[in-house]
Amino acid sequence: MKKYRVGILGATGTVGQRFVQLLENHPQFEVTALAASDRSAGKPFSQACAWKLAGAMPDYVKEIVVQPIEPPLDCELVFSSLPSGVARETEEAFARAGYAVISNSSSYRMDEDVPLLIPEINSQHLGLIEIQQRKRGFGKGFIITNPNCAVVSFAPPLAALDRKFGVESVFVTTLQAISGAGYPGVSSFDITDNVLPYIAGEEPKVEIESQKILGRFNGETIDKANFTVSAQCFRVHVIDGHTASVRVKLRRTSTLENVFEAMKSFPSLNLYSSPKHFIDVCDEPSRPQPRLDRDTGKGMTITVGRLFPDNIFDYRFVSLSHNTVRGAAGAAVLNAELLIDKGFLK
Repeated sequence: MKKYRVGILGATGTVGQRFVQLLENHPQFEVTALAASDRSAGKPFSQACAWKLAGAMPDYVKEIVVQPIEPPLDCELVFSSLPSGVARETEEAFARAGYAVISNSSSYRMDEDVPLLIPEINSQHLGLIEIQQRKRGFGKGFIITNPNCAVVSFAPPLAALDRKFGVESVFVTTLQAISGAGYPGVSSFDITDNVLPYIAGEEPKVEIESQKILGRFNGETIDKANFTVSAQCFRVHVIDGHTASVRVKLRRTSTLENVFEAMKSFPSLNLYSSPKHFIDVCDEPSRPQPRLDRDTGKGMTITVGRLFPDNIFDYRFVSLSHNTVRGAAGAAVLNAELLIDKGFLK
């Protein structure tokens, strides 16, 4: 099996560190380049990075010298965990230089020629790559993105319902872990003994991204899914794991049993990072819980519970995902595996 040489942009941050962790001993990828800010460039990764994840820094990256965040890098594709303020210009520079860019940033998610991917749901959106290359003159380079980490927690069960019954409207409340804000993130004085009812810029992303993800590729662009989403987003005192409380109105009536089965039977993929179960529907009344369920499927499974008929909408449920694995680095790695599977990486 060919191993592709990969780089990580923003390698010293918390999502960059998660990339380092997930790519250790990956059968298809070898990390050959790490890039970070000028403050870190020129240093071995072990000196440049203050490791914040559980477990020790993997040995394989310790002596890799961190490079500036600009092409060229010694790799074929790059995973980007850059902040949105610098991501747009930098990711374009890499795509224009011929690299495949798999981005965790919000900068390109809603551009009409850029795939916004959850591989189990919308792999056909990869058809946008050829259009993007032609339109932007990228040559062999391109950009694909993964969604906002909160959207990942509820878009999969919505996709299951939309395929079977059609979705008309959604009201979602997200309870988002502090790791979603990066490091150092939210002040301990603000979050301890508290819930923050505002995350800057988050609610508009949550309301529009799922419409693109569940949309249909028409050969030129994405026809967005025809449902409305109303969102409220909260930051809560949980380290990892985004929880979503969802109420959904369907276009076609269904029984609770059929709704349950639609979610539970939604297929996973046969990729290296794919979980055995994409959506795990539990009937224990006190689940899902971040501490107990975020690592299901090595952090790549969406866990759904509390599924009941609703007095105002049709059904309500609670869903959970690991925000830095399925909601960030793990999603991007799975997207790269999909690119190989579909022949977009040679």
